[in-house]
Amino acid sequence: MMAAQAPVLELNDGNKIPVVALGTGRGTAAGAAIDEVRHAVYQAIKAGYRHIDTAAIYQDEPQVGQGIADAIAEGLVKREDLFVTTKLWSDKHAQDEVVPALRESLGRLGLDYVDLYLIHFPIALKADGSASDIDYVETWRGMEEAKKQGLAKSIGVSNFNSAQIDRLISNSQIKPAVNQIEVNPSLTQEPLVSHCQELGIAVMAYSPFGFLVTRKVNTSPPPRIDDPSLVAMGKKYGKSTGQIVLRYLIDRGLIIIPKSANEQRIAENIDLFDFSLTKEEIATIGQFNKNIRVIEPIRWKDYPNYPFEK
Repeated sequence: MMAAQAPVLELNDGNKIPVVALGTGRGTAAGAAIDEVRHAVYQAIKAGYRHIDTAAIYQDEPQVGQGIADAIAEGLVKREDLFVTTKLWSDKHAQDEVVPALRESLGRLGLDYVDLYLIHFPIALKADGSASDIDYVETWRGMEEAKKQGLAKSIGVSNFNSAQIDRLISNSQIKPAVNQIEVNPSLTQEPLVSHCQELGIAVMAYSPFGFLVTRKVNTSPPPRIDDPSLVAMGKKYGKSTGQIVLRYLIDRGLIIIPKSANEQRIAENIDLFDFSLTKEEIATIGQFNKNIRVIEPIRWKDYPNYPFEK
């Protein structure tokens, strides 16, 4: 059964972005072989997804592109029906490296353009992973050039904090359309989300489940998949606790990026548009916040432009 397609948000440049994306990269296939990414992308499109999120560093752009090509070849979609996001890795932050890096991503994806290109982190790295002192404002000039050349319809950032967003806006011609950050019940990011939304910058939420399902059961913060308050909401709406958490993010105006390679889970993760949570339920889930991250690259904490609390 094809799920209802996700609604779209209008970005500050007039382009429209579907509010549910299939996340790929580390963990797409829960540790399975990378060739499962191709199948996950194809199944997601079949299930109604129109937005796929990848990145150069995930090393799965060829598989993402193949999954898209399979769906187009079968007549499930046309290219213009899809919204594809990829990201610039931190070792290509020099202004003159951005467009060539995007062209390489497009080659791997088998596409003429992406719908959204993001600076993956504000941190610049050298090829060996050591710190580089390239300013993300310089990187952004390369991103603006990519948009002007039509290689990316929209451009944005990922993992930028409020001060970095403000500085970028005051030193650029084109405002970022998106900031992709981690948001989930353990890391609600309310100040940063509000700041971006007030500036007209859409927020994409990665790791949307947080620690809902985790191996570090004893050390990770709640909620768990069997949390009583989430279970009660799930019973009320006839949904899983995972769907409740995803809807919580959508009801906050966010674009969600759940990952899965399981066909049933892929379909479940977009079956979110026949209910919505009350303000009280949104507040209840927000109370789980502990400002604890699933993704925290602490090896970079002393590098220039590290965006998270040290």
